[in-house]
Amino acid sequence: MNIPENYIPIIIQIAVGFGFVVLCILGTHFLGPRQKATSVKKNESFECGIDVEGNARNPFSVKYFLTAVLFVLFDIEIVFFYPYAVNIREFGVEGFLAVLTFIAVFFIAFIYVWKRGALDWDR
Repeated sequence: MNIPENYIPIIIQIAVGFGFVVLCILGTHFLGPRQKATSVKKNESFECGIDVEGNARNPFSVKYFLTAVLFVLFDIEIVFFYPYAVNIREFGVEGFLAVLTFIAVFFIAFIYVWKRGALDWDR
């Protein structure tokens, strides 16, 4: 099998990345502390000397996760506008129509989310 010279740096980078992941996993396994539950007290969480009250696994409302996903989605949309803003003159009318279509798709998605009540905190 003959590998072109242009792919060698990519293969080396993938191998180094994979090796780093394997090294970290094995390192934490061998160098990490051994779990020896000598008492129930050691398995409890400790926060500033205050005893634990209640269950720490109370579920969060789905609204928080939905808001986070929507924020990331619309935040990433803004990142895609940067190349267009930098090269606005080179794109011309075709680039303008492509960006207008991109904005329209996200605007329709925003209206859909709004109509479904995802942004209404009282529900």
